[in-house]
Order: sequence, then structure tokens, then C-alpha cells
Amino acid sequence: MEKLIITAALTGAEVTRENQPNLPLTPLEIADEAYACYKAGASIVHIHARDTEGKPTQDKEVYRAIKEAIALKCNIIFQPSTGGAVWHGPDERLQPVDLKPEMATLSCGTCNFGDDVFMNSEAFIEKFASRMLEMGVKPEIEVFERGMIENAKKLVKKGLVKEPLHVDFVLGVPGACPGTPEDLMYMVNQIPKNWTWTVAGIGRSELPLAVMAIILGGHVRVGFEDNVYYEKGVLASSNAQLVERIVRIAKEMGREIASPDEARQILGL
Repeated sequence: MEKLIITAALTGAEVTRENQPNLPLTPLEIADEAYACYKAGASIVHIHARDTEGKPTQDKEVYRAIKEAIALKCNIIFQPSTGGAVWHGPDERLQPVDLKPEMATLSCGTCNFGDDVFMNSEAFIEKFASRMLEMGVKPEIEVFERGMIENAKKLVKKGLVKEPLHVDFVLGVPGACPGTPEDLMYMVNQIPKNWTWTVAGIGRSELPLAVMAIILGGHVRVGFEDNVYYEKGVLASSNAQLVERIVRIAKEMGREIASPDEARQILGL
């Protein structure tokens, strides 16, 4: 099997300090957490920015400050979100792509998202894909529902993304596809064999789906964006603690961990 790529999703757009007192919010806090995850074994950090009041922002300059602060500490892959928060418009969401990061997320469809709707029309999706292609940014295709895989295949046919694609199955979001083993297996079986994939299990789905990914040859995303607990009723002390557990389990199962440069090679960056 390929070495395991671990992504740490550090902050997200929904989690607050009330939910998780150790949530990093400022650029320096996020950079420190990214470095801790790098030392623990992560090779990618998935970034959502927050403003000075701790609210979600897609401001390019805040992302720039985070990107530069991380780069001073380590060579982990910086992957900003273009999903932002559900109330951000498409032009707001696209701002981080102007920084020419190695990767950025590309959500490939609309779905219910808790009490809200995460809107991604075909026009939005194509606009995001075109901009990433123009800027030389590899998209991580975010899939919350089965139809989003077909939307990604359509982008390939239109020449807006280059194969092999890298897919992130985000499973367990309230209102979207559940995070059961059956759901993950079904999703994996719908993508071409030459595509790579990772799974982000939400809440209690995080650990079991991560273990499945290790076994199946996929990759793993963990972090406070997806899950604030280490075990039932016990908050995690840091994002790095969640990364460390995946490293330990993978090693017990004989799966080696990818460094950032090895992840770059696997993903074709």
C-alpha cells in the first residue's frame, strides 16, 4: 500500500471555544497547531481562517498570514478551504486560491448542512475549478453525497480538472450522507481506481472510518473541524492528539506514514 497521508483539519467554520476550549483561532495559534500536527505525523493541514473576533472569514490576507506563519515552521502541505462558512458567497470563498497554495478544497455539490444548506451550483463548481486550474492549484474534491462524484467526473470531461483526482469523502454531516462503513465502501467503489481518496468522518464516525481507510489503502483526515472529542464525553487535548492516535493505529497495522514530501509525490503536487 501507499504510505498513509494524514490531514489535520484544525479549526473549521462551525466549532467554537465553547465546544472545544483548545480550538486554535489566530494565525499564530493555527500555525503552532499545524506544527504540532506535523511533528505528530500529519502531512497536510486543512485550514479555515478566523477573524480577530474568532468568526469565520475567507479574507485572503488572513489566509496569507496563516500560510506564511506555517511555512516558517515546517514544510507541511497548506490546504485552504474554499467552502468557508455556509453564508459566504462564491467570490469570498475563492479568495485563498489567489495565494497559489499547492492544494485547496473543491466542494462538488449542494447538500443540507445541519440547519443550513451548503450551496454549490454547477456554475459555482466550474468557476472554482477553472480558477484552481488557472492558478496551478490541485483541488481536493469534497464529496458529501453520491452525486458529487458524478459532478467531479463531469469536470474531468470538460477539462476543468486533471486526473488522477484526489477525493475527500466527508461523511456524517447532519443532513448529508451518514458516516457508516457501508456508506464509505459504497463511495470508494464509485471512483476510478487511479484516483486517491481520504475520509473525514464527522463526530463519532471519525475513528471507525479512519481505521477503515487505513485498511483499504485510503487516507485519513482528523481534527477539531470534524470532531472535538478523543473518546465519548472526553474532549481531545489538541489536534495533534488525534493525529497521534492515527499514527499509532496505522503502525500497529503495518501501514507507514507519509511525510509531506512523500504526500506530494503520491498526490502529484
